[in-house]
Amino acid sequence: MIDTSPPPFFKRGLPPPARLAIFSGLAFLLMVVDGHYQYLNTLRNAFAVIINPLQHGMNAPVQLAAKVSDFFVVQGRLKGENADLKEKELLLGGQLLQFQALQAENTQLRSLLDAKKRYSQKTVFAEILYSGRDPFSRKIIIDKGSLQDVKPGQIVADQIGVVGQVTRVYPVVSEVTLITDKDQAVPVQNVRNGLRAVVFGNGQDGTLDVPFMPVNADLQNGDQLVTSGIDGIYPPGLPVAVVSKIERNAAFPFAKISCQPSAGIDRQRQVLILHTESAGPYPPRPIEPEPAKHGKPKR
Repeated sequence: MIDTSPPPFFKRGLPPPARLAIFSGLAFLLMVVDGHYQYLNTLRNAFAVIINPLQHGMNAPVQLAAKVSDFFVVQGRLKGENADLKEKELLLGGQLLQFQALQAENTQLRSLLDAKKRYSQKTVFAEILYSGRDPFSRKIIIDKGSLQDVKPGQIVADQIGVVGQVTRVYPVVSEVTLITDKDQAVPVQNVRNGLRAVVFGNGQDGTLDVPFMPVNADLQNGDQLVTSGIDGIYPPGLPVAVVSKIERNAAFPFAKISCQPSAGIDRQRQVLILHTESAGPYPPRPIEPEPAKHGKPKR
């Protein structure tokens, strides 16, 4: 039978103080040899290479947890920044629209100031408050009334031309009938050849008509029509309309002529009131005669 018991030396072993002294001396000797001769550098490098994958493996869960935490933190921060940017975008979009509106209004006010210098009459600035509630008429309400010396019959214009005429006055507001109203008439003159006519509002599509003009009348598309001043109400030379469509039919004695208003009838917020001395009610629209029926005379 084989004896597998350890030798007496290992069986009994050295006492602990002796073992501590031996191992301490051995460690001190290795440190001295390594410090002076660098004998353990190769062993140290080899050991570092061996344990490097183990170190990475042990650090992998910590690094993964840190990356996951950073991901959620970054996602939360990005969502917050995205919400803030959207809010700022909406705010800046509204401010941009306001700026554009103010810029357009400023441009129109500058144009009105230039137009005020061109008019020889005394003028008053007025702002359009709202349009008339009657769907069959073309009227606007402005913020100037009798307290500002506004009177019925005075002309309302913008920086381009005639807008309408004051038809009703209250202490602080006034009613203006636009030239496109079906009951509004304006005596005009063709700038190109001096031909006189009267334009009437269409009342429906924002255009003007020139009735009772003979078929052979010298009118062309693009002709500029300005106030003639012969009625004593409208001062002469104010732009009124531009001829846009002419229909001539030999079967009828009069041509059908349509015009576009020169002024910004439906686009402006500020207008000028011209204080004319001869202001009075606008002339009524005449009744258009029916075309004569052609037939054989009775014997």
